Amino acid sequence: MRNLLSAGDLDRDEVLAILDTAQRMHAVQTRVVKKLPPLRGRTIVNLFFEDSTRTRSSFEIAGKWLSADVINVSAKGSSVSKGESLRDTVLTVAAMGVDALVVRHNASGAVARVAQWVDCPVVNAGDGTHEHPTQALLDAYTLRSRLGELAGRHVAVVGDITHSRVARSNVLLLRTLGARVTLVAPPTLMPSGVSSWPCDTSWDLDAVLSGKAGGDVDAVMMLRVQRERMSGGYFPSEHEYAATYGLSPARLDLLGDDVPILHPGPMNRGLEISSAAADSSRSLVLEQVQAGVSVRMAVLFRLLAGSAEEVAM
Repeated sequence: MRNLLSAGDLDRDEVLAILDTAQRMHAVQTRVVKKLPPLRGRTIVNLFFEDSTRTRSSFEIAGKWLSADVINVSAKGSSVSKGESLRDTVLTVAAMGVDALVVRHNASGAVARVAQWVDCPVVNAGDGTHEHPTQALLDAYTLRSRLGELAGRHVAVVGDITHSRVARSNVLLLRTLGARVTLVAPPTLMPSGVSSWPCDTSWDLDAVLSGKAGGDVDAVMMLRVQRERMSGGYFPSEHEYAATYGLSPARLDLLGDDVPILHPGPMNRGLEISSAAADSSRSLVLEQVQAGVSVRMAVLFRLLAGSAEEVAM
């Protein structure tokens, strides 16, 4: 694995290798001294041109727990704010001899371009409304920890599909692992071209959750309504959206008691997800956050230390 730009770049064996490595890395979180030596002497730069809390923090922690030197660069504090182009910024940073770049950008496809400009490994930490492969990996890790083998499982992904990079990456990755995905959203939040995606689609959340449309659901992933990306009227009101597509207490009753609930965060409580759902025993939101560190440790390890090297536990 040279770069990680898309969930679709990974075959089943590669996905399972990353998840298995992440499982070994997970034990580090319970230690008093949270350090492994594989990336000692390596330098990783997190280039974030878009705001982030979970992703940037977990990449920073992952690199440091592997003993790498980690530098965070954001657009607001870099030469980008002075008018420097993305290409010049990336080439300048790469010229300093860094070993890997973790890049988030608000333009779809920007990270793939970065990978063409530099010789070091590049990890896509989210590009526009395109993809977020490490989020899909940590979601799969979280689901596998709760459900076991994901082949044959049915996962409903609900919400703002149009603006979601998480949805696309999850469809590709879960499909690779043999799961079936149903995307649920109002027509205005279902992206054009979705019919070519390897998944089912529905506008009726109640039918999907109750199993009347496509069979029983094994897991539900709620997506944030990305109001900062919306420039028009995608739905009449927040109240109507919550009533029709929010995971309300009543909709919790449509699910089996063992059906896990996921959300990539940050959550709009009362809009796409109720507090009753977010705080229920079925919610895996905090488990997803924990998995983010382990999975990103695994990705950095496999990119920079090689798959053949054993993790020194």
